[in-house]
Amino acid sequence: MERVTVVGAGLAGCEAAWQLARRGVEVCLREMKPEKMTPAHHSPDFAELVCSNSLRSDQLENAVGLLKEELRRCGSLILSCADETRVQAGGALAVDRHGFSALVTRRVRAHPLIHVEPGEVTALPPEGPVVVASGPLTSEPLAAAVGALFPGSRPLNFYDAAAPLVTFESVDMERAWFASRYDKGTADYINCPLTQQEYADFWRELTQAEQAPVHGFEDSGVFEGCMPVEVMARRGKDTLRYGPLKPRGLADPRTGREPYAVVQLRRDNAQGSIYNLVGFQTHLRWPEQKRVFSMIPALERAEFVRYGVMHRNTYLDSPRLLDRYYRARVCPRICFAGQMTGVEGYVESAASGLLAAVELARRLAGQPPVDFPRETALGALALYVSNESIEQFQPMNINFGLLPPLEQRVKGKRNKNAALSQRALELLARLELDCGEETL
Repeated sequence: MERVTVVGAGLAGCEAAWQLARRGVEVCLREMKPEKMTPAHHSPDFAELVCSNSLRSDQLENAVGLLKEELRRCGSLILSCADETRVQAGGALAVDRHGFSALVTRRVRAHPLIHVEPGEVTALPPEGPVVVASGPLTSEPLAAAVGALFPGSRPLNFYDAAAPLVTFESVDMERAWFASRYDKGTADYINCPLTQQEYADFWRELTQAEQAPVHGFEDSGVFEGCMPVEVMARRGKDTLRYGPLKPRGLADPRTGREPYAVVQLRRDNAQGSIYNLVGFQTHLRWPEQKRVFSMIPALERAEFVRYGVMHRNTYLDSPRLLDRYYRARVCPRICFAGQMTGVEGYVESAASGLLAAVELARRLAGQPPVDFPRETALGALALYVSNESIEQFQPMNINFGLLPPLEQRVKGKRNKNAALSQRALELLARLELDCGEETL
């Protein structure tokens, strides 16, 4: 069986390499870190989480919760490592950022069929099967090589942003409290309330704060799912109160009432010594971040261990370029996976790597592909990315709108979503998936 080259050891690349190897395929995993780092990366480990440490909801009434469960049942490396390094976050799956990446790295390096080769890849391998999972910050030489593969097409761009981190000991717990929204799960979030006047002052300074320069940045170029908090604020005075600062379901134990606005902090490591500001992706200048975010009463003396950063993400016009197996239509020996395909989110990136690897391993073994049904989250995401009828392609998180509706009427949104998930998992169970050796 031919050796496969996987370019990039992010979430998608590690998942693809793992799925290939556990099916008996030898893999050469190319990774440019630590020899060369992008502006968004800080760790030499694989599968580094550069934005939030949350993989979002873990409930089957949520589409990303369904996608996680499908990945678990398909033997996902990323989900296994995430489950083992999770930190408390209510109904969400959040992980110890560094512990998660370290575990993925150890398991990938320990697999006897995965050979890690460090160094930057500047050209596509001229022969043999390839999975390109170089991420949204693909280096310029490799991006040029990918562009040459698709003459007449050009990558599309949007801007992505990461939230600041603060130490727990610097949060004023006299002005904050632990709780999850509607007391769901355990009390995992630190809630920092603002009065109407405090919110008005904070909003005013946030909208006027100075941004760090980014060539080509405009508010319209920001992906809706990871929008800088200052961009969101400029859309209206109450936008934040209906977004990341919404107080619904968070009664202040000192008053018994919901505050005017609430900033939530989520644990970022297993020790609980570092927390991130939920929904506070930003590209303000660092001194401005310190000045404005310290206006939140509970963060008046906060110690920032990392400020927010912003970077450009690049993705392909995939409906014109890729098929439902993430293969290049013009050259099927080359597959793509991860955010560069236009899937958005950690879990979605891993899902694309898994599906591309499953198809590739079967092709190398002379077997027909597995067609994940549109009713599954894995199938729906791949069919969205490859849907040629989409004229203005935009990055997309998994959502139930990508799945076909139920044949029967179900009352209530949560009940309907639960039924969609049940249907998906039943269909997934009928697929004949060769998952190879269980080496987790």
